[in-house]
Amino acid sequence: METERILPREKMQHNGISALTDAELLALFLRTGTRGKDLLTFADYLLSHFGSLHGLLEASEAELRGVNGIGMAKYAQLKGITELARRFFSVRLMEQDPLHTPDATREFLQSHLCDEEREIFMVIFLDNQNRVIKHSRMFSGTLSHVEVHPREIVREAIKANAAALILAHNHPSGSAEPSKADRFITEKVVKSCNFMEIKVLDHLVIGRGEIVSFAERGWI
Repeated sequence: METERILPREKMQHNGISALTDAELLALFLRTGTRGKDLLTFADYLLSHFGSLHGLLEASEAELRGVNGIGMAKYAQLKGITELARRFFSVRLMEQDPLHTPDATREFLQSHLCDEEREIFMVIFLDNQNRVIKHSRMFSGTLSHVEVHPREIVREAIKANAAALILAHNHPSGSAEPSKADRFITEKVVKSCNFMEIKVLDHLVIGRGEIVSFAERGWI
C-alpha cells in the first residue's frame, strides 16, 4: 500500500519551514499540480527537468512556458520568487553593516550577479560608519571582460559622500578565481580611491556557488 505523502503546509506546521525539501518549498508557491501530476510530483518534475531549484528559478520565459503545466500564472509565480529574494537581500544589505554581516553581503551579491550572462561590475558605497549608502551597477561588459574606469567610481563615491567601497563583479564562466586583469584593475581603483581618502574594503568575485575575497587573500 502506498504511503500517503505529508503535505508541505502540514510538515511546516509541525517541523518548521527549514524542514521542507526544495520540492516541498516550491509546492507552497505553485499551490496546484497539473493534469496527470499532483502538486508534489509536479514540483519534483520541475526540479529534475531544470536540474535544480537554481536552474528552475533562473530559466527564461521561453524555457518555462515550454513545460507542460506552466502557463502565465505559474511563470509569474516562479519569477516572483526570484525577484522577492533579490529585494529581500537588497533591503537587508541596506539595514546592516556589511563588515559585521559578510554572509548577508555575499548573499546579496550572489542574488544579483551570479546568473548574469555578461560581466557586471558593481560597487557598494559605504559611509564612515560602514553603513550602506547605496549600491550601483557601474559597468557592464561581455562574457569574459568588463571595462572599468576608476575615475568614474571615485566620482560616484564623492557624489554619494562615501568613505569606503566594496567592489564586486561576476564571472559568467562559473569560476570565481580572479584573473591578472582583475588584480590589475583592483590596484588601479585602490590607488585612485586612496588619493581621495576613500577606502576600498574588499573586491569580491562572484562565480557559481563560490566567491573569492581579495581582502581574505591579503590582496587589499
